[in-house]
Amino acid sequence: MALQFLPLVLLAAVLPAAAVSSRSNGTGTDLDALLAFRAQLSDPLGVLRGNWTPGTSFCHWLGVSCSQRRERVTALALPNTPLHGSISPHIGNLSFLSVLNLTNANLTGSIPPELGRLRRLRILALPWNSLSGYIPSTIGNLTRLERFVLYENSLSGHIPPELQNLQNLRHLELQTNYLSGKIPEELFNNTPYLSHLNLGNNSLWGTIPVAIGSLPVLQLLILQNNQLTGTVPPNIFNKSSLQVLSLWRNNNLTGTIPGNESFSLPALRILSLSANNFVGRIPVGLSACQFIQVISLSENVFTDVVPTWLDKLSNLWYLALGGNNLVGSIPVQLTNLTGIQKLDLSNCKLRGQILPEFGKMRRLFFLHLSANELTGPIPASIGNLSDLSLLVLDTNVLTGLIPDTLGNLGSLVYLSFGWNHFEGDLNFLGALSNCRQLSYLGISSNSHSGSLPDYIGYLSKKLVTFRADDNNLIGGLPATISNLTSLQFIDLTGNKLNQPIPESVVLMDNLQVLALTSNSISGPIPTQIGMLQSLLELLLDDNEFSGSIPDGLGNLSMLQLLSLSYNQLCSTIPPSLFHIDSLVELDMSNNHLMGPLKADIQSINAINKIDLSSNRLLGGLPDSFGQLQMLTYLNLSHNSFQGSIPNSLGKLASMETLDLSYNNLSGNIPLYLANHQSEPLLQ
Repeated sequence: MALQFLPLVLLAAVLPAAAVSSRSNGTGTDLDALLAFRAQLSDPLGVLRGNWTPGTSFCHWLGVSCSQRRERVTALALPNTPLHGSISPHIGNLSFLSVLNLTNANLTGSIPPELGRLRRLRILALPWNSLSGYIPSTIGNLTRLERFVLYENSLSGHIPPELQNLQNLRHLELQTNYLSGKIPEELFNNTPYLSHLNLGNNSLWGTIPVAIGSLPVLQLLILQNNQLTGTVPPNIFNKSSLQVLSLWRNNNLTGTIPGNESFSLPALRILSLSANNFVGRIPVGLSACQFIQVISLSENVFTDVVPTWLDKLSNLWYLALGGNNLVGSIPVQLTNLTGIQKLDLSNCKLRGQILPEFGKMRRLFFLHLSANELTGPIPASIGNLSDLSLLVLDTNVLTGLIPDTLGNLGSLVYLSFGWNHFEGDLNFLGALSNCRQLSYLGISSNSHSGSLPDYIGYLSKKLVTFRADDNNLIGGLPATISNLTSLQFIDLTGNKLNQPIPESVVLMDNLQVLALTSNSISGPIPTQIGMLQSLLELLLDDNEFSGSIPDGLGNLSMLQLLSLSYNQLCSTIPPSLFHIDSLVELDMSNNHLMGPLKADIQSINAINKIDLSSNRLLGGLPDSFGQLQMLTYLNLSHNSFQGSIPNSLGKLASMETLDLSYNNLSGNIPLYLANHQSEPLLQ
């Protein structure tokens, strides 16, 4: 029989006197607790197995610390050690424990309520694990606890009101879990030393407790990304030690921010109130926050101008005011913030021009001015911003030519100036070929003219998206576009392109969307288009394509949307198309397609919409239509189908629109159609 399973009376008979003495003074209890802790862990790297050995005092084991006066465990700290397993409730027997740190140890299971017996515990840190279940209410017994850290787990349930007993608490960090319910009103009535409170990224609701505003030494308050409502306790904006205040994305926090007379946050460095319903003016009290680095007030209902006093904030590097009712022009004083790195003034009502003085803001890496009423040209001085990685000017009233100086932006990753009134040819693309990091280029809905130049193929090899829809472009896709091997999305919808698609396009292995709708493109669809194995959407409708539908389209196993309508295609429909089981929409209406439909089309079982109307299709309607349970729209009108309407169509429970009109169908109208909500058109 193993010694650890002998009753204590027998142990006294078989163990040396010193060992019995050690058990009587608690050492044996600590040893048993540590062994029980290890027993519930798989320890895949053998960290404990190779170190926690019987021949060594547990006070010398990895992660274990003992007091100097007696052989009792005071700390168990194994951060970033892959232990894998659950926390043994026997840890609650380590009665001298003051530190329990199991950060990022791959722990699962629940937090044992027995931890509430550790009356000497000062630090309880279990973040970056996969712990689940509730926070035990017994934690409220740990009246000496100073740091309670559980962030980045999968904990659920309410915050226990018993935590109000933790009168020595300095740090409470429960963010990024699944906690719900209200923040207990009484939780902060007796926590005078609390300096860090982070409950962000949970599902908490209700109002912010008034007592938070009375915490005398609060330095960090993060309640972001919850479902909190109501107004913010005014005292929160009058705290001498507060450095971080983040309430963003609660969506329903409202009210005004106190004015200058009651707004005093002299130590503030980060203020994030975005994505709520705050109203009133931007608080002028911010002008006194000399240490502030981040101001994020976007997506609220602030009504104001862009404050001129912002240039007093010499440490400011992040300013987001977009998505508010800001009016007037962008003040020139703003450009004195030469250290600013991110500026978002999008989705406001700003007028006037983009100031040439923006060129002084040399550290800008993010400039977002879209969805305003800005006029005039893009200043050539924007090309001075060599660190700029994102420039978004969409949806304004900007005019003129695109300056070649944008080619100086060697760090540019995202460039979009669509939905404006820019004009001229696309020669600026030659300058943009210097932007070797460019991933997104959007020039949609302008008045650009001319053809796509061959040197489009010399843009960044990292280009993923190219949008030039709704312009006045002519010609065709240059063959060199196949050099852009990372390209996934091409949209040239709504131009005046009239040249055939080059065969080289089939070399673009990563292409997912090819949208050429509403042009005048003639010639055949490339016969090898089935080589585009990554293609999700092929939109060639409303053009002048002729010839056959390539059989290789059936090889596009990931294709979800195929639209070839309003062309001059004149072949049969390749049977291979009806084997693409990812297909959701198929529209080949208004062509000259002929012949019968494939008898077995049930393989396209994810299909939602089929439109084959206005062609020359004939023969019977396949029974297998009845297998397409996701189908909501079926239009086979204006063809030459014959025979009766299959009874199998009655199985289509999701059907909303069925049009079989203008065919040569015969026989009785099936009874199930009489009960259909929308009357089908039959002829």
